[in-house]
Amino acid sequence: MKDALFIASQYLMPQHTLSRLAGKLANCENQTVKSRFIQWFAKRYGVDMSEAEREALDSYAHFNDFFTRALKPGARPIDAAPGSIVCPADGSISQIGDIADGRIFQAKGQMYSALELLGGDEALAREFDEGSFATVYLSPKDYHRVHMPLGGQLRQMTVVPGELFSVNEVTAQKVPRLFARNERVVTVFDTEAGPMAVVLVGAVIVAGIETVWSGEVAPLRRRIATTRYGAEANPQIKLAKGAEMGRFKLGSTAIVLFAKDQVNWRESFEAGTATRMGEALGDIAGSNS
Repeated sequence: MKDALFIASQYLMPQHTLSRLAGKLANCENQTVKSRFIQWFAKRYGVDMSEAEREALDSYAHFNDFFTRALKPGARPIDAAPGSIVCPADGSISQIGDIADGRIFQAKGQMYSALELLGGDEALAREFDEGSFATVYLSPKDYHRVHMPLGGQLRQMTVVPGELFSVNEVTAQKVPRLFARNERVVTVFDTEAGPMAVVLVGAVIVAGIETVWSGEVAPLRRRIATTRYGAEANPQIKLAKGAEMGRFKLGSTAIVLFAKDQVNWRESFEAGTATRMGEALGDIAGSNS
């Protein structure tokens, strides 16, 4: 009954209005408001500040500054083995495996299509036919910067408007096509393992999604917008394995896609496995890792 009421509330609540209000609160610099909010949040979710670059809670200008906090140098070593693919974020594996018949496993009884996830781009979706995926859920207590699983050159970024359901385990099990319905930013890189997509999925109360090359991304209400890179109009952008590529202002999900027969996920990762950014998640097929 509790789960049913929670799911029902997700459909009924004004998702975008609530998230915009949360965004204003998260950027509030009033000393009393921001301090109480940060202190409550850190205690409520057991945030480990010992690994943060700035450990003192009162050193942050506002809640979003705290939430997107940097870690101390060396806190997340990047696996340096040639051919390794690293976890893009702290969190846990929601699902990991193969893209079968163009569909991605969401949770028991729930699937969604790669075509939908990628914003309806048929040519792009074909590049990932029978490929591999890994879905990483970032909980409220986690470090909320997303990093490159593998070095690559940015080909395009597509901003897809959508709904803002919560993305926790309950909604993944109960809301059909959850990750292909929510607002998201689809980034595509060309790598030594072929095309790689890193999809940043928004959620209710998420006050914004940023990328390191474009800043905060503001989805258009009803229109999908794609920006291509490497042409004269937009500079060429290359990012190394483990480099920061984006961040969430409040938690959500990152989904990584690779093409067919290009990667092998490590057997130690399955649904529910905790992840730390930078540790080896898989390997390029045929590498010696």
